[in-house]
Amino acid sequence: MHPFEYAAPDTTEEAVALLSDTWGETEIYAGGTDLVTCLKQGLTTPKRVVSLRNTEASQYLFGGEGGDGQSTFWCSAMAPLGNVAKSWKDLGAVADAINAVNSPQMLSIGTVGGELCQRPRCWFYRNGYGLFGEADGKSLVVDGDNRYHAIFGNEGRAKFVSPSSLAPALIALGMTATLVGPDGERTIPLAEFFKTPKEDGERETVLAPNEVLIKITTETRRVASATYEVRHRNGLDWPYVTASVVLGAEPRVVLGHVAPIPWIVPAA
Repeated sequence: MHPFEYAAPDTTEEAVALLSDTWGETEIYAGGTDLVTCLKQGLTTPKRVVSLRNTEASQYLFGGEGGDGQSTFWCSAMAPLGNVAKSWKDLGAVADAINAVNSPQMLSIGTVGGELCQRPRCWFYRNGYGLFGEADGKSLVVDGDNRYHAIFGNEGRAKFVSPSSLAPALIALGMTATLVGPDGERTIPLAEFFKTPKEDGERETVLAPNEVLIKITTETRRVASATYEVRHRNGLDWPYVTASVVLGAEPRVVLGHVAPIPWIVPAA
């Protein structure tokens, strides 16, 4: 592992100030379940790691009743996955997606923000062939073992799949993401949080290198929802494919693990 400076600021503003405006120079530490692996594998070699554990982005969850049958749900991006599954049990799609992780350690340490921002699990990327899995200008994915790669949205260089199992459920429920950077806060639909990188050095979300994801929010009626998976085993692993379904006035179906971004299926 390459040496790096470790910073543990007390506020989000201090954390933002410690981040570089260039990807790779600094990294954010939340639960660390993916970052530590990336550090060990040399996939990222930052000069500084900035921890959010002491900031006001606490583990506090809130579900408040709104007017006209609406309910407002929000949670800190630092909230542990297990806490979210218990507190948001009325949001079946979210609880299903989290409980399928089936690892007490991951549920207690892994965070919502970390789950959404984890890097791809593509074996070419994880073995040092870059985000696009290329060697000598050719795609190793196209010409090699691509059993678990993208079947949608793979027209460009990106052939990996979005590794987040939680994102399809949150997108199907109409969640928004709140980001904090040097210019203050901005809130965007979570469906717009993910993007397909086109060039080396880009990432899989619209987060700037010096921005922090701090909160997930939705205002929704209590509607039937669920997440379905096909997986190799019930232990800790990533599924082959997920489908998060929300019924209501505007039914939604969002697929996971089939494209470089969570895949919304309007026709379904």
